[in-house]
This record gives sequence, structure tokens and C-alpha cells, in this order.
Amino acid sequence: MKENNINFNLENTYCNLSNIFYSRELPSKIENPTVIKFNKELAEILGLDLEFLESNKGIEFLVGNNILEGTTPIAQAYAGHQFGHFTMLGDGRAILLGEFISKDGQKFDIQIKGAGRTRYSRGGDGKAALGPMLREYIISEGMYGLKIPTTRSLAVISTGEDIIREEILEGAVLDRIAKSHIRVGTFQFARNFGSVEELRELADYTLNRHFKKDKYEENPYLYLLKEVIKNQAKLISKWQLVGFIHGVMNTDNMTISGETIDYGPCAFMDTYDINTVFSSIDVNGRYSYGNQPKIGVWNLTRFAESLLPLLDDDVDKAIKIAEDALASYSVLYNEYYFDGMRAKLGLFDKEEGDEKLVLSLLTIMNNFKADYTNTFLNLTLDKLDEMKVFNSDEFKEWYNLWQKRITKQNVSREKIKGLMESNNPTVIPRNYIVEKGIKAAVNNNDYSIINRLLEVLKNPYDYSNISEEFSKIPEVSSCPYKTYCGT
Repeated sequence: MKENNINFNLENTYCNLSNIFYSRELPSKIENPTVIKFNKELAEILGLDLEFLESNKGIEFLVGNNILEGTTPIAQAYAGHQFGHFTMLGDGRAILLGEFISKDGQKFDIQIKGAGRTRYSRGGDGKAALGPMLREYIISEGMYGLKIPTTRSLAVISTGEDIIREEILEGAVLDRIAKSHIRVGTFQFARNFGSVEELRELADYTLNRHFKKDKYEENPYLYLLKEVIKNQAKLISKWQLVGFIHGVMNTDNMTISGETIDYGPCAFMDTYDINTVFSSIDVNGRYSYGNQPKIGVWNLTRFAESLLPLLDDDVDKAIKIAEDALASYSVLYNEYYFDGMRAKLGLFDKEEGDEKLVLSLLTIMNNFKADYTNTFLNLTLDKLDEMKVFNSDEFKEWYNLWQKRITKQNVSREKIKGLMESNNPTVIPRNYIVEKGIKAAVNNNDYSIINRLLEVLKNPYDYSNISEEFSKIPEVSSCPYKTYCGT
């Protein structure tokens, strides 16, 4: 039975689409929910009713026991290329409760991860363990602090259940907030398993939800393609600029809104190396740090293929339209990436040799196995005695070229340092610290590390309060760091 609550108004406009796009589902009943983390700051930003969410009824809502008026719980259908292989997918352990309007007028989804089996579970139990849900909470909040478009975590709640994986683990659910959960894989599903009219229905819904415009200057579906290309080029450039490695860039993990989603085997690069891979299942390095921009356009090509029937009735013309649009990706990506790199080096304007200057520094960092984040941090602080790379002849030659480039700007040193400070984080969610925090929480119910980490991740560009604890480079390990999908 649905309970009315005037302080938390929900709807689910996704249910206005044809029913091939979703399956109506109810979350599994949770007998003993216990709030582990509640993102009060996010709730306040969105204008959600804190008093309700922190009440017993609110907690029951967050785990799916209390179905509010306006809530239509569904699991969304989608397909996707996983490591290059196409397959039918869908929300196998997540249930979308509905949508709400934030206090600034934006529409957001609220979804429960670990909500139990659905039509799309493919033999899985639909549950989630506490460790991976804490990981998503930490990394997504870290990404938000780094000013990277991301889904966010509203709460992690223990279910009190035992979850059987390789071992018995504590069960949990995570409440995820997103502009929507529409993916490239959603369009692939429509193209492969629906009619052209159902594909058009999805495209129109997506345009209305994310790309509102009174008059499209061209074919609206070409406009949709171009906007998604732009969003993804910008997003992936931001990943590269902070050394973030998603780990599983399947088309079903690529949102149309341009938000980072699904923090499974993701991690942040320590030592700079374009071949860095952390995911245990990425044995061939398909989703390595250096490959992420290329995979971005590969995934966008699958999106463009899905849209072909809408781009033009003539197949050859539709393909040409799509190819012309996709050609803009590399131009956009390079523009966003090198503009970001200029900012990291304190450059306000553009010069022809800037790209070479950036690439030369990265080559030196690679050769000396320099820490990515702390190299830029120490350049910003002008602490050139902090790292081995700074003592090399190659770096000294590069440094002189960089200083000459800086002095050509008619900008004060104070402003240059300010630009660098706002683009070079003092802290990231270091892998070893994240693992240490999760281990302490899961094994000993000790959340002190996670709480301190989350606090510094709120302001990673704060140079007035640099955390020695969380900016420390990890010790070299004989065993390469590995991440797992957490399913």
C-alpha cells in the first residue's frame, strides 16, 4: 500500500514510455535496516525533507519498504556492449523509485541499488554488500568534490542480511541520485528489441528531459547526438585530468546526461602510466587510462548506430550524418583536455607549442614513475625538492621552457598560482586509503578513516588546509592493486 507524504513529492515519468522499457518491481523487504551513511549535505542541496528522511518512515522509504504516493518502482531495461560483446541487460539489482524536483527546479531520479531480484537479474540474487556500496559513496562524493559530473549517493543502509559471494558479507543498499539513468545501452535496447516508433519515443523523452530547447536548429535527433558527444568528450577529459580510471566503460555504463555512473572497479592512478589498469576483469587493458578517450568515441559510435533510423530515412544519408557528427568528438576532447592541462600549468591563453609542453611533461613523469596528482600539486606549491623527477636534467630543461611560457603572459604570479590551485587537487580518493577505510568499517565497524576522508574530499582544491594524511603517496607494493566489480 502506498503512503501519502506531502513533504516528498515523487512521480515516475519514465513509466509514460512503452512498457518494453521497464518492468514494474517491488524492492525486497528489509527487516532490520540500519543507516550507515546519510548524505545530509546532498539532501539539503536538493531541498529534500531532512526531518522525514531521518525518521523511521524515511528510512523505510530509502530501503524500499515504505512506498510513497507517486512512487512507481521499476527496473529499467537496457542492453549494451560489455568488453565489446553485445548482450541484453537491465537493472538486475537496482530499482528506480521515481523522480523528484529539486529546490532549483531540476529533475532527479532516486534509485535503490541492492534492492533484490528483478526480471533482469540473470540468475543473480539482486543484493549488494556493504563494502562496494561504501566504495560508491566515497568515490562518487570524491568526484563531486573534484567538480566532475557524477551520480551521487544519498545513503548507505545496512540490511542486516548475509550476502553470499566468495565469502559471507554484510548486506547493504545504496540510494543513488542521478539526473536520469538513461544510458547508451538504453538506446541500443530500443534499436535492437523495439520498433522505430519506440526508439523515437525514447529519444523524444530524453530530449525533453535533458536537452530542452524551444526550437531545434536542425534535426532534433542529430541535436541529441551532438549534445551527447559534447557531454561525453567533456566528461572523459575531466577523468583524464585527475587520473580517474572508470574500469568498466561498457555502453550500459555511459549515461546520456554526461554523469559518471557505476563505481565498480574504478580507481585513481598514482604513478603516471597510460597503460594503468586496475580492474581484475580487464585482462587485456581495454579500459586502461590511456584508452578511455578512444573507448568514449567507440561507445558514442554505438549510440549513433542506434539513432540511424531517426537521423534520416535514407540509410546512406543517416550514416553520413552520424559520421560527420562523430568526427567532432576528437576535436572537442582535445580542446577540453588541453584547456584543462593549460589551467593545471597556470596558462590563461593558448599558444601553438602548449600541447608539446604538456606531452613533454607527461613523458618525463612516465619515465620517472612520478605520482600524477602530487607532481602537479608540488608544481603548484613550487616544492621542487619533493620528488625524484624534479632533480632530473629532463625536468629542469622542461621547467625552463614552462617558466618562459608563463612569463609571456601578462598575468601576475598570484593569479597564475590561483589558476593552478583551482585545477590541481591536493587530495584524491587514494586507492590504499579507500581500501583501508572500507576494511576498518566492514571488519571493525570503525568509520573514522572514511569520515575523515569524506571531509577532506569536500574541498580537494583547498590549499589553505592540505591534509598530509590523505595526500601521501602509497608505498610500493609487490602486488599490483586490483579492483573488483562488487556484484
